[in-house]
Amino acid sequence: MTKKERAMLAVAGLEAIYPDAKCSLIYSHPYELMIAGRLSAQCTDARVNIVTKDLFAKYPTLEAFAEADVADVEEIVKPCGLYKTKAKSIVEACRRLLYDFGGELPKTIDELTTLSGIGRKTANLIMGDVHGLPAIVTDTHCIRITGRLGLTKETDPKKVEQDLLKIIPAEKGSDFCHRIVIFGRDFCTARSPKCESCPLKEHLQGYKCKL
Repeated sequence: MTKKERAMLAVAGLEAIYPDAKCSLIYSHPYELMIAGRLSAQCTDARVNIVTKDLFAKYPTLEAFAEADVADVEEIVKPCGLYKTKAKSIVEACRRLLYDFGGELPKTIDELTTLSGIGRKTANLIMGDVHGLPAIVTDTHCIRITGRLGLTKETDPKKVEQDLLKIIPAEKGSDFCHRIVIFGRDFCTARSPKCESCPLKEHLQGYKCKL
């Protein structure tokens, strides 16, 4: 079985297990996904969603974020950790988005990653969820599980992304990554994965994961 064949089995299996794939970060406007993605660095999505509920209520528009006092943003995002750096980059990114890009999120990874604090992970999230373009979000779940599935030997996020783009159909990549996050939380955890009750096993035609 080739890597591409195994990738297709994994894609189909995760679709069957989690038919309603969606981003776990809660947002109403595209720029809010950019902000939530920035806050998610070294923080759980669940905590980010708690924080952004208050953050988005206080700053309901992109213009409000662009004019925000960084110190005030710091106080709200403090529970997400690295709050000084995150608050500063959020305001800077919103200002640049408003004044340099006319309030519209760019449609290329290269342009997105010029926004303050936005790395490839969040840029890919935006590419897939906002623009509907090919994207692979290589967070820790994706790197861990695709390695266990033998789809990549790499651990560097960009190299994993490049490996997966070759074997995951372009139109499936974004949802595949959303599903793999949920699967990683439910079954294929970093420590003590629930291999005995893994629902993906039956879809992999006997392939044994590499733990």
